[in-house]
Amino acid sequence: MARKKKRKPSHNKISNLTNTILSILKKEKNKTFNYKQIAAKLGVNDASSRNQIIKKLQQLKAKQEIEEVDRGKFKAIVTAEYHTGILDLNAKGSGYVICDDFDEDVYIASNNINKALDGDEVEFYVYKRRKRGKFEGEITEIIKRAKSEYVGVIQLHSNYAFVVPDSNKMYKDIFVPINKTFKAEDGDKVLVSLEDWPEKADSPYGKVIKVLGKPGDHNTEIHAILAEYGLPYEFPYEVENYANNIDTSITKEEIAKRRDMRDVLTFTIDPKDAKDFDDALSFQVLDDGLYEVGIHIADVSHYVKPDTVLDDEAYERATSVYLVDRVVPMLPEILSNNACSLRPHEEKYTFSAVFKINDKAEVKDQWFGRTVTYSDARFAYEEAQAIIESKTNEIPAEVSLTGKAYNTDQKIADATLKLDELAKKMRSKRMRSGAISFDKVEVKFNLDETNNPVGVFFKTSKDANKLIEEFMLLANKKVAEFIGKQKPEKTFIYRVHDEPDDSKLAALQNIVGRFGYKLNFKDRKSTTASLNNLLKDVAGKKEQNLVDTLAIRSMSKAEYTTHNIGHYGLAFDYYSHFTSPIRRYPDVMAHRLLQHYLDGGKSANEAIYEDKCKHSSNMEYLATKAERDSIKYMQIKFMQDHKDEEFVGVISGVTDWGIYVEIIDNKCEGMVRIRDIKDDYYEFDESQYAIVGRETKNIYQLGDEVIVKVKETDLVKKHLDFTLIGKHE
Repeated sequence: MARKKKRKPSHNKISNLTNTILSILKKEKNKTFNYKQIAAKLGVNDASSRNQIIKKLQQLKAKQEIEEVDRGKFKAIVTAEYHTGILDLNAKGSGYVICDDFDEDVYIASNNINKALDGDEVEFYVYKRRKRGKFEGEITEIIKRAKSEYVGVIQLHSNYAFVVPDSNKMYKDIFVPINKTFKAEDGDKVLVSLEDWPEKADSPYGKVIKVLGKPGDHNTEIHAILAEYGLPYEFPYEVENYANNIDTSITKEEIAKRRDMRDVLTFTIDPKDAKDFDDALSFQVLDDGLYEVGIHIADVSHYVKPDTVLDDEAYERATSVYLVDRVVPMLPEILSNNACSLRPHEEKYTFSAVFKINDKAEVKDQWFGRTVTYSDARFAYEEAQAIIESKTNEIPAEVSLTGKAYNTDQKIADATLKLDELAKKMRSKRMRSGAISFDKVEVKFNLDETNNPVGVFFKTSKDANKLIEEFMLLANKKVAEFIGKQKPEKTFIYRVHDEPDDSKLAALQNIVGRFGYKLNFKDRKSTTASLNNLLKDVAGKKEQNLVDTLAIRSMSKAEYTTHNIGHYGLAFDYYSHFTSPIRRYPDVMAHRLLQHYLDGGKSANEAIYEDKCKHSSNMEYLATKAERDSIKYMQIKFMQDHKDEEFVGVISGVTDWGIYVEIIDNKCEGMVRIRDIKDDYYEFDESQYAIVGRETKNIYQLGDEVIVKVKETDLVKKHLDFTLIGKHE
C-alpha cells in the first residue's frame, strides 16, 4: 500500500505530460534538456515515469514541436515571436508591457506576470487572441530588474519576517529569514534588498539593509521617500574627504589662463532661501550702442575632474533633489555652497557665454570661454522685482533680504531695468515662434522649527524670475547652436523635447471641452497658439491647476540625448543645459565638451555620451518622483490638522472606484470612494468623465466644484481620503 501511495503524485504530474514538458522547454528556450533533467524538474524518479518522459520526448520530436540537438538532448522549437518591453504594473497585480513593436500596450493578466515586477525589462510573447480588442500576452523572461530595493514595514514572527512594501505597485510581501533582519524591531520602516525568488516560492526572499525608523516619523518618511527611489541622503566619507581637500583658492596662474571680467558690473538674482548661486549676469553699455551681457556659470568642471571619486559620485546622482524640507545636493557642500557658489564680493572661476545685443534683443556677437568674475551684489527675486516695478533703486523693507529698506547702486538698478526690457522682447519673440508658456503654480509650505507645515502658499513666476529665465535660455540655446551647427558634426549633450502625441492632444481637448475651451490642432502653429490661449484663459480659475497638469501631461517628456531633434516646448532648433552645473550633471558634461571643442578637440565618443544622457534622464525622473512624493507627504501632514474643516475642491479625476478632489485653497488632492457616497448608488460613466447616481441621476463630473471634509489621512501610504458633503453652489 505504502508504495502505491508514493507513486500516485507522479502519475498526476505525468497526466498532462505533453504540456508540462513543452512548458519546461519553452521557459528556458535556449537550453537543452535530457529526460533525467526533466524528471528532476518534475520531482519524479521511478522507472515508469522516466519511460513515459522518454516516449513523450520522441512523440513531440516526431510532431516537430521540439528538436533533438545532441543525442538525447532536446530543446523547444520556437514558433512564437518574442518581444521585449517595459512592464507597467497596477496595484491589482496585472499590467501592461510598453513595447515599440506595438502601437498599443500589451495586456498581461496577473497569472501571466511570472514574477516580473513594475518597471522590469521583460521578454514576452503575444497570444493570437485579443481580449476586449487589446493584445494580450505572457511574460517569458525577466531581462533586467528595474530595482532591487524596496521600502516597507517589517512584521517579525518567531523565526522569519515579512516586509510589507509601501509601494502599491509591489504586489508581493518580501520574505526575510530571521538572521537577515538587521536587528529591525517589529513595525519598523526598513529598506530591503531582493536576493532571490525561488521557483516554488510564493514570495521573493530579501534581506534588510537599512532600518529607517518608525513609520509616520518625519525624518523616517523623508528618508523612506529617498530610499524608495534609490536616492542617497549623505555622501560617502571618501567623497566628502576628497572634496574638502580640493584647492579652491583663486591663483594668479589660473587667472592668467582666463578672460578677466572682474571689473565688469556683475550680480546674481536667486530665490531668497538659495544657498548655491550657480549663475550671475554682467552688464555693460558698449560704445557702439550695443549692450554686452555676460551669463556667468560656476566653473564646476574646473574642480570636478573625470575619473575621481567626486566625479563618479556626481555622475551617479546626476542631479540635486529638492524635497520640501531639504536639498540633497549633487556635490558636497564645500563646492555647492562655497567654492562654486557665486557669492557677493568674492572672486570666482566661471564659464561664460558673453553676448553683444542690440535694442531689439538681437544677438550681434557671441563669445564662449572660461573667465574669472567678481559679483558686486546679490538679490532675491523679490528685490529685483521691486526695482522692475518701481523703476527706482529703492528696495522696501518687506522684500529686503536684511529686513531693512535700502537703496541699491543706481548702476545695478539701471542694468536690471535694461535686462528686463531685453528679456521681455526675447520672450515675446519666443512666443511668436510657437513656444508654450507653462507658468505652473508651485506649492510651497511654511514650516515650523520641527518641519511641521503651518501654512501653504503658491509660488508664481514674476518679471524678475522671467528675466533670469530668458538669459539662461539664451545661453543654453546659443551654446547648443554653436556646437550643433559645426561641420563635421560633433557629439554634444542636447536637451530635447518631442512634439506631443495626437492621441494625447485629443484626450486633452476632450477634457477641457467640458469646461468650454476649444483647441485647434490643425498645424504646429495653431496647436501652440491654442495651448497658450488655453493656459492664459484658465489662469486664476478654479480649474487652472487641473488644466495645467493635464496640458503638461499631454506633452512629451523633455530628455537628454546626443541626437538633436530640437525643443518643441521652447520652439528652439538647438537647446542644451549649460547653466546649472552645481545641480545637474549634464551641464558639467556640456562644459567639458564645449571646452574640448574650443581647444580644437575631435568629436567625443557618441555611444558613451548617449549612455550618460540616458542615465541622467532616468535620475531626473526619479528625483521628480521623490519631489512629488515629499509634497504629497507634506500636504497630508498639513491636512491632518484640519480634520474638522470643510473645503471647496475641484473634481480632478474620475475612476470606477471613486473621484479625486483637489482643494482649491491648498492644492491637496484626495479621494472620495464611491462606496462612501451614501445618497445613491453611483456608477462610473467613462464617456462623461463622471459618476452618475442610479436613482437620482445626480452627476459628479470632472471639473465640478464640491465640498469635502477629511475622512482619513495615512502618512505612511501617502493617502488622503475625503468625505463628500455635496456640490458647491
